[in-house]
Amino acid sequence: MRLTRFSDIGLRVLIYLARSGERPAPVTVAEIASQFDIPVNHLVKVVGQLARCGWIQATRGRNGGLRLHVAPASLKIGAVLRQLEGEAELADCSGQACRLSPDCILRGALADGLRAFYAAMDRYTLADITAGSTGEKIVRMQRDFMKQLA
Repeated sequence: MRLTRFSDIGLRVLIYLARSGERPAPVTVAEIASQFDIPVNHLVKVVGQLARCGWIQATRGRNGGLRLHVAPASLKIGAVLRQLEGEAELADCSGQACRLSPDCILRGALADGLRAFYAAMDRYTLADITAGSTGEKIVRMQRDFMKQLA
């Protein structure tokens, strides 16, 4: 299984916002785009989806920006990935004429693997993955970005 770029960006946005709580001003799309070298137009689509899920608050306008709208400890990574990736089968057997279909064990094995993946991701929260050195690095990135603006 490979995560889509959409999900990768979504996770990065959430991670970045999780460690921006002490900042007086919200994080901007331009800031995240420059920090992770993400095209703004693609980032806007991801941010829109995260806002529709209720995980972030996106405010438009001159003083607008992004803020995390949930407690990091309450947001399970499995839930994020299910929403962003969907729970579609890893191999789409239904649209194909396959001579193995009546007796195929692979489809069930792949479904088991996908369930195991999401179960493993459910053991982690946004707080878990932004703790320690990862969180410290994000705070340094934000500090350095703010210095560039000053």
